[in-house]
Amino acid sequence: MIALPVVLIAVYMTTLDFFVANLAVPSIRAGLGAGDAAVQFVIAGYGLAYAAGLIVSGRLGDLYGHRRVFAAGLALFTVASAACGLSPDAMSLVLARIAQGAAAALLAPQVLTLLRVLFEGAALARAFGWYGTAVGLAGVSGQAIGGLLVAADPLGMGWRACFLVNVPIGAAALALTSRVLPRTPGAGDRRDLDLTGAALVAAGLVAVVLPLIEGREEGWPPWTWLCLSAAAPLLAVFVRRQQRLMASGRAPLLDVAVFAEKGFAGGLVAVALLFGTSAGLSFVLALYLQSGLGLSPLAAGAVCTALNAGFFLTSLRAGRVPPAVAALVVVAGLAMLGYVVGRGAGPYLVAGALLVTGGGMGLLMSPLISTVLSRVRRERAGAAAGVLGTVQETGGVLGGTVTGAAFFGALDGGWVAATMAGLTVLVAGALGVLAHCLVPSKPCPAAGAMIHVNQER
Repeated sequence: MIALPVVLIAVYMTTLDFFVANLAVPSIRAGLGAGDAAVQFVIAGYGLAYAAGLIVSGRLGDLYGHRRVFAAGLALFTVASAACGLSPDAMSLVLARIAQGAAAALLAPQVLTLLRVLFEGAALARAFGWYGTAVGLAGVSGQAIGGLLVAADPLGMGWRACFLVNVPIGAAALALTSRVLPRTPGAGDRRDLDLTGAALVAAGLVAVVLPLIEGREEGWPPWTWLCLSAAAPLLAVFVRRQQRLMASGRAPLLDVAVFAEKGFAGGLVAVALLFGTSAGLSFVLALYLQSGLGLSPLAAGAVCTALNAGFFLTSLRAGRVPPAVAALVVVAGLAMLGYVVGRGAGPYLVAGALLVTGGGMGLLMSPLISTVLSRVRRERAGAAAGVLGTVQETGGVLGGTVTGAAFFGALDGGWVAATMAGLTVLVAGALGVLAHCLVPSKPCPAAGAMIHVNQER
C-alpha cells in the first residue's frame, strides 16, 4: 500500500533533519563563521520549534482535517528546507531551521492519526512498528547521510546539500498526498483553538533551552537563571488551563488525563532519555571525529555507519529481547566508546563501540515507542501521540543542549576531555532508561496486539 511509504517518508525526513545537520556542524562553522551558540541553535532551534508546535498541530488536524494539515506541513517543510540550503549567514539558517521545525510539527500528529484511519487491528500494530523503525533508523542514519552529502559536495553545495536533498523528496511526496491519503474532514469549533495554551507551552520550552545554550558563552547572567526558574511555573499554568477548559466543556489542546494511564508517564521519561542520548551522541561524534581525530566528513560519516549497521541488524529482532537487556547494551556501548576515546584510539575502535551502541538502540527504540503508545486507551490516542512527539523532540533538544554544554565547557582541556564530558552525560541518560526498563509495568489490554506483532517482526 503506497500510503504507508508516503507518510513514513515524512516521518523519516522530519526525524532525519534533527540529526543530519550534526555532521555538517564543522562545515557550517567554517562556511558561515558561526560561533558555538549559533551552531547549537541550528540543531536546537529545529527541535524546539518541533516540540513547541506538536500539541497545537494535533488540534489543527482535528479542526481542519488531518490530510489537509499534513499537506500544508509537507509543503512548508519543503520550502523551509530550500531556505536552509540557501541561507547566506548563520542567523538566516537558524530562522529557516525554526520554520523547518514548525513544519515538522504540523506533520507528526497527522501521521499517527492517518495511520489509525488507514489501518486497524494487527495491520495497525504493524504500521506503528514500522513508524517506530522509521523514527529510529532516521535518528541513527543522520550522521552517515550528512557526512556523505557534505563529502560528495554535489554541484559545489557542500553542507547545504544536507537540506536541499529534502526538496525533490518532499515535492514528490506532496504530489502523491492527495491521491493516496484519505480525506479526513475537520470537526469542532475553530474558536476553541487554545492559542494561549500553545504560547504557554512554547514559552516553557524556550525558558529551559535558551539559557542552556546561551548561558555558558554569556557567563550565566541573572536572566538565564530567571528563565530556568520560570519554566516549571509556565508549564504548570498550561496544565491547569487545560484542566479548566475540560471542566468547562471546551476542547483543550491536551487531554491531561492521558498522564494517568498506567505506565505512560514513566514511558515518556524513558523515551525522552533515549532520544536525548541519541541526539547528544550525534552532536559529540560530529565534532570529535572531524575536529578531534581530523577525519574528513566522508570518513566521519563512514565511522558513523557502524551505528546505523548495529541499529538495522538488531531492529529486525526488536521485541524478542527484554528491554532491560537492550538498554544494558546501550550503556555498554557508550561505556566502550568512552574507554576507546579516553585511550586515544583510532576510528576503527570508535566504530566498534558505535556498532554495539547502535545495536542496543535498535533492540530498544521501536518496542519502547510502540509500547508507550499502546498503553493508552483509543479515545486518548490523539493526545498521547501529541505528547509522545513533544517528548521525543524535547528530549532530543535537551539531550543535545546539555551534552553540548558539557562538551564546550570542557573544550579548554582538548577534544578528548570535551568528548569524555559529553559521553558522561550520555551514559547517565542511558542508565536512566535502563532503570525504567528494570521496573515492571503492566500495559493496558489494548497493548497486547501491538507488542505481539512487534515480537513477530
